[in-house]
Amino acid sequence: MSSSTYEERRQILEQDFLLGKLSRGEIDTLLAYSRVDRYPAGEEIYAKGSPGQSMMVVLRGTAKMCSGSLDGKEIVLNIMHPGEIFGEIAILDGKERSADAVAMSDCELLVINRRDLLPMLERHADMCMILLVILCQRLRQTSEQVEDILFRDLEARIAKNLLHLAETSGFDSKEGLSIDLHLSQRELGNIAGGSRESVNKHLQSWHKTGWIELGKGSIVILDIAAIERLARR
Repeated sequence: MSSSTYEERRQILEQDFLLGKLSRGEIDTLLAYSRVDRYPAGEEIYAKGSPGQSMMVVLRGTAKMCSGSLDGKEIVLNIMHPGEIFGEIAILDGKERSADAVAMSDCELLVINRRDLLPMLERHADMCMILLVILCQRLRQTSEQVEDILFRDLEARIAKNLLHLAETSGFDSKEGLSIDLHLSQRELGNIAGGSRESVNKHLQSWHKTGWIELGKGSIVILDIAAIERLARR
């Protein structure tokens, strides 16, 4: 994976929903104080309960926010793509991390320390409001995920999460709507709240019906209407 250039990092910050509110000079200052960390696929970025004194911007790759149990079960709370931020709760309260963060693919992250960003937030009230909007979105997403696990069956949850992945990282191919995240069926199960075996059973059934095409680390949705019907159940 090639490293991002200074100009690419600046462009990502300028286009960010939150950090794009800063002036060009403030962005240059933030870049001067920040650092770039790289993580191979599968490596932990930080652990739940660890000190939280920084926020990350994804420059390359994808990362997941997740929480695990003592018996090895895991639930994926969110997947972060290039240009997106995570760890923002620590910017506000400086307390311990509320979830684990793990690199899903080889990742390059821009790490912004709380002490460097807080003075800028104090000068930009609009950025504080945007942070609140981001936190509200995260809370709504988590609440919806809990409701889905409690009230929807697994097949509907898998369909809903496939559509979400298609919306955030899918692209049109000649076969259909392709999702190429190198996402294993176990990880899809962790997102939908089911076992790898149960997820595989539904995916194989959809494949035989002609709704999807399965590849190594990829899924192509051939019949989007059928998957949407399942997601609405």
